[in-house]
Amino acid sequence: MKRSWILLGLAALIAPASRLPAQEQPLPQQATPRYHVNVRLVNVFVNVTDPEGAPIGGLTQNDFALAEDGVPQKISYFERDTSMPLSIVLAIDTSGSVRKDLDIETHAARDFIHALLRPLDRLDLIDFNSDVDEVVPFTNDVHQIDSGLNHLSTGPATALYDAIWLAAQRLAPRPGRKVLVVISDGGNTVHGVDYPEALEQAIRGEVMIYSIIDLPVIADAGRDTGGEHALITLSQGTGGKFYYAQYGNLTEAFAQVSEDLRTQYLIGYYPVRRRSESDFRHIEVTLTPAAGARASEDTLRYRPGYYAPPSPPLDQ
Repeated sequence: MKRSWILLGLAALIAPASRLPAQEQPLPQQATPRYHVNVRLVNVFVNVTDPEGAPIGGLTQNDFALAEDGVPQKISYFERDTSMPLSIVLAIDTSGSVRKDLDIETHAARDFIHALLRPLDRLDLIDFNSDVDEVVPFTNDVHQIDSGLNHLSTGPATALYDAIWLAAQRLAPRPGRKVLVVISDGGNTVHGVDYPEALEQAIRGEVMIYSIIDLPVIADAGRDTGGEHALITLSQGTGGKFYYAQYGNLTEAFAQVSEDLRTQYLIGYYPVRRRSESDFRHIEVTLTPAAGARASEDTLRYRPGYYAPPSPPLDQ
C-alpha cells in the first residue's frame, strides 16, 4: 500500500502540462518580427581638376551634390585629403614586349613607393607575363618591396586581364582605399580572364585602376592601340586614371599618380532603399553653385557605380 502511494505521488509530479489547471498553462510564444536593414555606407573618392588639369583643393561638403540612379542622396560623411588607409597592388608587365624597359620601370616604381607609402598603408607587388606571380604580399616594409623589385620573373606572353582580376580579388577585402597601378603596353595575349570579367571584378572590389601605358615608340607600326584603349577604359570605369609613359619615362607618370591619390575628396552616403532587382547602382557627383562660377568648367572623376545585393521585398 505504501509503495502504491509513492507511485501515485510521482505520477502527479510528472503529469503532462496539458493536465495542469488552465491558469497554469504556459503562454503561447509570440512570433518575433523580422526586420531587414541595409545600412551600408557607400564611399566615393572624387578628384576635381580645373580645365588645365590641376587639382582643385579647399572644397567643402556644401560644394558637392550626389545622386544614385537619379535619386538625390544625403551626404553623411565628407573628408578632404583623406587619411584612410591605402592598399595598393603594383602590377608590372614583364613580358617580352616591354622587357627592355624593365630596369627603368623598377627604378621609377621604387621611388614612387618610397615617396607614397605611409605607416598605415600597404603594398602588394605582382608581376605578370605568361603567368601572374605575387612577388611580395601586402606589406609596409620598403626593403622587402625593393628586394622584390630586384627579383621579378619574365616570360614571353602577357596575362594582363588575369593580373587585373587577381589583383582586384586581393584588394577586395581590404579596408580603406583600394588602388591597382598597372604598368603595361596593354597587350593581352593569354586566353584566360577576358576584359568584361576583369572590369567587373575591379568594380565589385571597389578598386581604382591607374594605368601607366608604356609606349616604346609613339608611332610604332606594331603598337597595340586596342590594348591601350582597354587600359584607358578600365581606368575610366573604376574612377582611376591613365597616363602615357613614352620612351620609358615612368617617373613623371608615377608622380602624377601620387599627386592624384593625395588630392582626393571622400564622400560617404547611405543609399536610399529601392525595389529594383538590378544589383548595379549608378553614381553621379556634381558641383553645386556654392563651388563657384567656374564649377561647370571643372572636371570631376569618380567611380561611376557599384554592385550591391538586391533589396529584399518590403513586406518581409
